[in-house]
Amino acid sequence: MEPNRGSGCLDGMHSLTEDASVSRLEARTNDRADAESFDDLYRRCRPGLVRLAHLVTGSATLAEDVVHDAFVGLARSTSRVRDPVAYLRRSVVNLSTNVHRRAARERRHLATVTEVVVEPADVDDTWALVMRLPPRQRAVLVLRFYLDLSEADTARVMGCRPGTVKSSTARALAKLKEQLS
Repeated sequence: MEPNRGSGCLDGMHSLTEDASVSRLEARTNDRADAESFDDLYRRCRPGLVRLAHLVTGSATLAEDVVHDAFVGLARSTSRVRDPVAYLRRSVVNLSTNVHRRAARERRHLATVTEVVVEPADVDDTWALVMRLPPRQRAVLVLRFYLDLSEADTARVMGCRPGTVKSSTARALAKLKEQLS
């Protein structure tokens, strides 16, 4: 389905100019749009903008974030925007492109990072087994034995009860013992 050009929302079904409240939003250049108009614009345009962002980014999750950021940008500058739909469309494309640029910069940076987080002497066969544990059990072992936190402190860091720390520690150590034998 081809996007609805003009003042549409890329959904191919609705035209924003037919909606009186959105027309008022587009007509206002110096006044802040009322919440109803912005909410209506959001409801009508969000699905099409998410599809656009998904096509550009290749990720549904990133697409949701990009569209959210575009609407936040519109909310900040509503009084200066004459055509909110065009503004949103442009923002989505620009933000989607920025996602790719940022990812490329991160990949280049990570390729050049030579900082060692863990000393090679600290990494051994036991650590390889710890890395196979579920994340919560791994976190309990690292907090308890690497950082030498008490059960109470570990519970505070993890947002659980000390009894949960005890049982998670026992399960993790049992798995390690099983894997070592």
